Amino acid sequence: MFSFFRKKPADPPDAVMRTAPTSAEPASAPSGGGRPRSALEWLNADVGELLFGKKPPDASPGDEAVAEPSAPAPMPASMPVATAPEPLPPEDRKDWLAKLRTGLRKTGSNIAQALVGATLDDAMYEDLEAALLQADAGVAATRHLLDDMQRRVTRAELRDPGAVRGLLVDCLADLLAPLEKPLVIGEHVPTVIMVVGVNGAGKTTSVGKLARHLVDANQKVLLAAADTFRAAAREQLLAWAERAEPGGDSLDTVAPSGGAKRIEIVSQEGGDPAGVTFDAVVAGRARGCDVVIADTAGRLATQAHLMEELKKIRRTIGKAEPGTPHEVLLVIDGNTGQNALAQAQAFDAALQLTGLIITKLDGTAKGGVLAAIALWSRERSYAGGAVMPVYFIGVGEKLEDLQTFGAREFAQALLS
Repeated sequence: MFSFFRKKPADPPDAVMRTAPTSAEPASAPSGGGRPRSALEWLNADVGELLFGKKPPDASPGDEAVAEPSAPAPMPASMPVATAPEPLPPEDRKDWLAKLRTGLRKTGSNIAQALVGATLDDAMYEDLEAALLQADAGVAATRHLLDDMQRRVTRAELRDPGAVRGLLVDCLADLLAPLEKPLVIGEHVPTVIMVVGVNGAGKTTSVGKLARHLVDANQKVLLAAADTFRAAAREQLLAWAERAEPGGDSLDTVAPSGGAKRIEIVSQEGGDPAGVTFDAVVAGRARGCDVVIADTAGRLATQAHLMEELKKIRRTIGKAEPGTPHEVLLVIDGNTGQNALAQAQAFDAALQLTGLIITKLDGTAKGGVLAAIALWSRERSYAGGAVMPVYFIGVGEKLEDLQTFGAREFAQALLS
């Protein structure tokens, strides 16, 4: 298992602020080592100090980071540094991708049948259109993919129908590419995440798996059991937290190995969900937790009074810690077809979503709805919003079955 996150290390290797040279430091030997500066670079630095009251950052590696009190608007001494996710062992990723292909096999076989023995004519495009619609891609996304593919066929002057599948993979991968984005942890401490979705989408299960991945990334996690009225909701979250705790089978103060517990829970049976999330955020800050995750009750996007409860929770989190929640994640059941797009649109309008988790791509899921979500996300960005990333997709019940979303991997699995 591996970390899926970009996180801020305690001591970033490359500082964003540098020491100013003294008269004893020659231009050819900057303090702390690194690339020698030319006379022109020192001149530019002196001009910058004269105009702005501070030295500009030096791009040379190895300089020591220090605060500059003379700056009118000083930057923090350390900034979040993006770290590449540690790769999953190839054999494990290969096994996971095999599960994904198995879950999407029906869709892939339908599309393959549309291309078998076909010629590059209108009949082939019509068969391919029907296959994509059956895969839950939706009318708009299907039209977008076919138009894009026809342009590529014309540009490449293709005559071989066997190459069409490869072009379709490229079209889908390009459409999905903006959704491929890592979940950033460490820019805020604690990072507060609110998880929402309809009943049965797999919210609590996803929270438990997400907690495990965070623990694997050396993060201390606090879970808020904000689904206070569903029978056994707290117990379900507790069970997942126990599974997620490395080597632990309970949520005591001390882990069985003797080390501090990495996952804690704040809950209140039958209490106010907003109150539970408020207490959790406050407790997470007081206990030095890196991440606080609020598991909320299932809400039907079509029921206004239920959505108002989620809005209240969101506002309450912001009162406990201004500027939070940093992430509002919607969990979507991959089997719901075009209804998944409707859910994303409704929850986004109410809560301003920041990302998605797609679950249950291991059974009858068709998967084409991600193309529809990607097209909506693109239109959302054109209207001034942000692209809606898909942080994770799930293909089973095991902890390791929740993995990061890869656009080309998914396109290849869907069209295999």
